[in-house]
Amino acid sequence: LCNVSVLILFFFQHALNSGVRRYHVAPVLCQRAKVAMSHFEPNEHINYEKLEKNINIVRKRLDRPLTLSEKIVYGHLDDPAKQEIERGKTYLRLRPDRVAMQDATAQMAMLQFISSGLPKVAVPSTIHCDHLIEAQSGGEKDLRRAKDINQEVYNFLATAGAKYGVGFWKPGSGIIHQIILENYSYPGVMLIGTDSHTPNGGGLGGICIGVGGADAVDVMAGIPWELKCPKVIGVKLTGKLSGWSSPKDVILKVAGILTVKGGTGAIIEYHGPGVDSISCTGMATICNMGAEIGATTSVFPYNARMKKYLGKTGRADIAALADEFQQHLVPDSGCQYDQVIEINLSELKPHINGPFTPDLAHPVSDIGAVAEKEGWPVDIRVGLIGSCTNSSYEDMGRSAAVAKQALAHGLKCKSKFTITPGSEQIRATIERDGYAQILRDVGGLVLANACGPCIGQWDRKDIKKGEKNTIVTSYNRNFTGRNDANPETHAFVTSPEIVTALSIAGTLKFNPETDYLTGADGKKFKLEAPDADELPKLEFDPGQDTYQYPPKDGSGQHVDVSPTSQRLQLLEPFDKWDGKDLEDMLILIKVKGKCTTDHISAAGPWLKFRGHLDNISNNLLIGAINIENGKANSVRNALTQEFGPVPDTARYYKKMGVKWAVIGDENYGEGSSREHAALEPRHLGGRVIITKSFARIHETNLKKQGLLPLTFADPADYNKIHPVDKLSIVGLADFAPGKPLKCIIKHPNGSQETIMLNHTFNESQIEWFQAGSALNRMKELQQKSS
Repeated sequence: LCNVSVLILFFFQHALNSGVRRYHVAPVLCQRAKVAMSHFEPNEHINYEKLEKNINIVRKRLDRPLTLSEKIVYGHLDDPAKQEIERGKTYLRLRPDRVAMQDATAQMAMLQFISSGLPKVAVPSTIHCDHLIEAQSGGEKDLRRAKDINQEVYNFLATAGAKYGVGFWKPGSGIIHQIILENYSYPGVMLIGTDSHTPNGGGLGGICIGVGGADAVDVMAGIPWELKCPKVIGVKLTGKLSGWSSPKDVILKVAGILTVKGGTGAIIEYHGPGVDSISCTGMATICNMGAEIGATTSVFPYNARMKKYLGKTGRADIAALADEFQQHLVPDSGCQYDQVIEINLSELKPHINGPFTPDLAHPVSDIGAVAEKEGWPVDIRVGLIGSCTNSSYEDMGRSAAVAKQALAHGLKCKSKFTITPGSEQIRATIERDGYAQILRDVGGLVLANACGPCIGQWDRKDIKKGEKNTIVTSYNRNFTGRNDANPETHAFVTSPEIVTALSIAGTLKFNPETDYLTGADGKKFKLEAPDADELPKLEFDPGQDTYQYPPKDGSGQHVDVSPTSQRLQLLEPFDKWDGKDLEDMLILIKVKGKCTTDHISAAGPWLKFRGHLDNISNNLLIGAINIENGKANSVRNALTQEFGPVPDTARYYKKMGVKWAVIGDENYGEGSSREHAALEPRHLGGRVIITKSFARIHETNLKKQGLLPLTFADPADYNKIHPVDKLSIVGLADFAPGKPLKCIIKHPNGSQETIMLNHTFNESQIEWFQAGSALNRMKELQQKSS
């Protein structure tokens, strides 16, 4: 017998209880039945049979047990029988199931797709409007303001989605990663998204990977997507979470162990008996922040907590199908990891990481003393909960449980306090169940269902720029100036319940596990560890319907990009390689220390130019520190000898026909997936980026745009290059995989030095360089085949 009766009963119950929306539930006939990938795409079905077939082919070839990561990744191989597979070495050609894009990166991704000349996307794809809503005065007002200010961009994305078959989630729908978890991720899916926190979907057992827009275009165009075969780091969880410890503390602990680059080139795979003590949304939190350790993605094995979440979000049919294929959705017994970390959840203490880097881990019990010793401000100016990392129903419930205790003793937050719901569904449900009002009563301001302050979309009024202060957030990233553009803001990341407790106390010196607060009646009391339901007892309230289906035929849809627009700009192809060595390049900047994509292409107020390459290029490297003078956005123009802004200097070199290079330090380009950090240097005449090491996504983005990302064969050679030198990259006629390139350093005194530079290009990526970009190469191949 199959599960027909159970699923029919579920369908009718859901139809009666779903409120505003009526979701389509795909009919399930029997085992191996067709099940829709999502409510919104009833004709796109989960193909576990193909996954199973590919896994069996690869297992037979490799003759060894497979990790879960390997099963899902290798299960999506374009050619599992012939693909060369060596973890950390070979490049895999993959066929992801779907693509998701947030509005800031979707602009450039869709502009590139338009340039491809293709009529429609080849895989299910969605656009999510979450990045362009600035937090200012509260959810409704901020949303209205954003719709007005960004009307041109939203219209472009909506019409482009309609024309090319892409689903469109309107502003106010929520943060991309929460929407994906609620609707699109499922056990065994391979999804790529144009945001670095796409791994959030690993909390539902999928391989969800953050990429640049050009990678998304490949997948939307039906071209196999390339990924260096990832290593697999196993994190074995034992024990059980309890008390003030939360899923966020797991990843904060792991970040402290692996650092911001320790996961580079690897998938983090959680396993062990402790997994079952974590909710599905808690697992998503852990996977989400795996981006902060450079991991390709993170994933958990399919279990009962995921099944429960699928059922509660109207996808019991997917859970039933996953049950049938469960052996392929968990690791094989005896599988081998490249590295194993073990964490006993029963011993894990609440953590808080920062400031200025997400891997500086401290137990909450220690942070007050550490802050005083280091001279960090201990008074907390603002506490902020929510974001794509921690905005689930459970997160809001645990925070409300803390706030409720304070209110019972007549207390409110001493710090300013903001709440960002992760989606319209979360907002509507916490309003219905009273959590939102409790958080308001304790002094909180509920913001729009959007990224907001987490990505710098925050019109902050309580301090002046340059004023030293501390904020605590439940976000994922805390680089210098990221949240409010103030380099003196000391941002710390922790769990939402710890943020709430610290905001009530108003100081980093408060430890909720041991310290007491004084109530309005003068009596001391201690906060009890919060407890809350992981999912609502009633069905989720979907709230307002914010989804736009693409029409069956969008060929007649017009997509308007005004030639005078300051927000949008059609793309011109980059120039092809001229077949010559790159000689006598000037050095635009030699970067000192950390250089994230926020340093290379700042967010915040610059987000409005994400669809206009020339305008947004005016923020190129304005946050990077110049080793020559220790200043940001101040570099020597080698042709005039005057110091000026980095973008102006790059434009001057481009005008004079002079090629230039950037010299960087370790883990260059960590952080966001934004491909603008690669498009901008290419647009302004850059040719080579030479560093000690690269973050994965940024290195790929640079290759896609026809730049040469190269690393010092000897990291000490970083010290041989000075900002006033000229560089030549020779031997490009023989550019080949695995073969280092030679760099000649020409010093102003006439002396020269030669060093060797490594690269990770494969043959097809070298063709991108030669064609001028991956998009140019795609067009060349289309012309050959037509």
